[in-house]
Amino acid sequence: MTPSTPVPFPYAIIGAHTELGPVITMDEWAKRARVPHRHDPDGHLDGPEITRLLGVEGKSWGPERFASLDAVAGAARTALAGSGIRSGEVDAVIVVTCTPYQILMDQDAFALMRSLGIPDHVLPLQLGAGCGGLARAAALVARLRAERALVISYNIASRIVGFDEDGALPKAYRDNSVHPYGKGVWASPALFSDAAAAVVLERDEDAAGVLLYSRDSQSFDDGPGITDPLIHILGGGNDRAVGLPGSAELACFGMNAPEITRYYSRGMTLNHRDLNEARPGYLDEVARFYTHQANPTLVDAFIEEMGLSRQTAPSNVRQLGNTVSPSTLALLHADHTAGNLAHGDRVCFSVVGAGPERGTFIAPVRIPSLTRRAEPRRQGDGG
Repeated sequence: MTPSTPVPFPYAIIGAHTELGPVITMDEWAKRARVPHRHDPDGHLDGPEITRLLGVEGKSWGPERFASLDAVAGAARTALAGSGIRSGEVDAVIVVTCTPYQILMDQDAFALMRSLGIPDHVLPLQLGAGCGGLARAAALVARLRAERALVISYNIASRIVGFDEDGALPKAYRDNSVHPYGKGVWASPALFSDAAAAVVLERDEDAAGVLLYSRDSQSFDDGPGITDPLIHILGGGNDRAVGLPGSAELACFGMNAPEITRYYSRGMTLNHRDLNEARPGYLDEVARFYTHQANPTLVDAFIEEMGLSRQTAPSNVRQLGNTVSPSTLALLHADHTAGNLAHGDRVCFSVVGAGPERGTFIAPVRIPSLTRRAEPRRQGDGG
């Protein structure tokens, strides 16, 4: 078996919820951020210019709403309530985040499990993962053979790269000559947004799901593996410990944009190719195809390449920004609340992210509040 060989995924989605911050326009964000204009020393990038560069028109941005883990725990609590199972019935909890509130010893996972009343014998599993984290969590659930798993994902950019005491972006994101991607680190707070999401998975041998996961560090697309982590945060660890000169400047989210573009574009295509080889015509089985919302240009190009309709493959990155690991769960939650899914509908998640890592999986949605239907929805039947 190669790393890109799909395996069975005998799980159904029985609960899901997403919490977003207030959605603001890019113009509102730009006026506060005051990102220096590279070609005008006395000017700043305005909203339309940032939208032209990144494609994002709005952001989920809630530093007050996400001031603590309470909102994250609330998303998990609501997902559990919607699933109809109690916290004491959960036997696996996986926390996925690249913006933890506490950086040592998986303290976020400990705090969340305590708040949710998860029994003490359940292991805390916290993944330091970005945009591909949902696929890694799903693969881990399958390897654990968990009966009922709770996956909690969150990205709170506004708490990491939010506005300083002067009301603008921190200086390290506006004027950074230390970080190797210093000239472009402003794009990270402009692109990445706030969200917390949770999904409840229940083991069901009749679910007939399928999953693929790959790190792509040994080989990628019949060539050498990818060694670049895609997102570079060089300060804060042992290499440049907190308090040492330059640590603050290096502890910025720097994006290797060309490599991200290459990996997303090809990685998403490989997800589809490998899944389609394992389950020919799988797109005809699924009601919705949820792609990671990297940025509007990449998402639009992939959806066009696949020949998918906007109904089948919805998008939210233009309105919300890149919410990282919760991005596809936010799409699922929106479809659920809008009544676009029925009991038993199959959905496909396909994600790629820093690490690098990628993955895709299919699972039926059996949330108790969904209306049952006799026949599964087919691709193109509409929302």
